[in-house]
Amino acid sequence: MGKIQKFEDLEIWSLAREICQLVEFLIQNTNLKTNYSLRDQIDRSSGSIMDNITEGFERNGNREFIQFLSIAKGSAGEVKSQSYRAFDKNLITKEQHFKLNEIVELEKNKIGAMMNYLNNC
Repeated sequence: MGKIQKFEDLEIWSLAREICQLVEFLIQNTNLKTNYSLRDQIDRSSGSIMDNITEGFERNGNREFIQFLSIAKGSAGEVKSQSYRAFDKNLITKEQHFKLNEIVELEKNKIGAMMNYLNNC
């Protein structure tokens, strides 16, 4: 992999974008669309992952980037929790819940690895 010059080059940002796309698919195609508060909350949380990765990257300093990655990782945890809530309310299927949790868990691990890398630079 070459040098990362823009936030779009970050694998963690691309994965965060996939999470947002999956959340949007669930909002449009499941009963999640009927629960306005949970729908809006999971939409905001998933967007927060992308946005905090971007904001941290654009600040051009490892310490600040790590701080924003920590926030992004927390937002990923929120999405995972909200997925459980949506599943428990029968708004999404077990398969949809597992798919969302799987990608979110991967994202959390990759963000954690990026934080460790930046801490050691």
